[in-house]
Amino acid sequence: MTNGGDESPVGELVLRTLAMPRDTNPAGDIFGGWLMSQMDIAGAMVAVHEARGRVATIAVNGMVFHKPVKVGHVLCCYADLMKIGRTSVTVNVQAWALDREKESEARVKVTEGVFTYVAIGPDRKPRPVK
Repeated sequence: MTNGGDESPVGELVLRTLAMPRDTNPAGDIFGGWLMSQMDIAGAMVAVHEARGRVATIAVNGMVFHKPVKVGHVLCCYADLMKIGRTSVTVNVQAWALDREKESEARVKVTEGVFTYVAIGPDRKPRPVK
């Protein structure tokens, strides 16, 4: 599972989904907004677990799109807990693509970013994480 170098996914595999034709931009590649939303979902899964409840995305930092994702690729999102603050959880998320038409199981890192979530209570205001 590499991208042609020695790099491997960092973190836990938390989401796998198939890139479909409805997710494309006018150039025929998978729309960056769709990809970012999948990464946000993956990071939120980790944040919800750590916060033991509802969270809201408050920041996305250092988002880098390395390579395009194509229709038919399997998108694999890996999430790694970076920091737990008083009311926030920060998660590094990497997106790797697997081309199902190739016989190799090699994945290519396509995108990465750092997502920060705030734990929110029933009043929709920040609450302590732990």
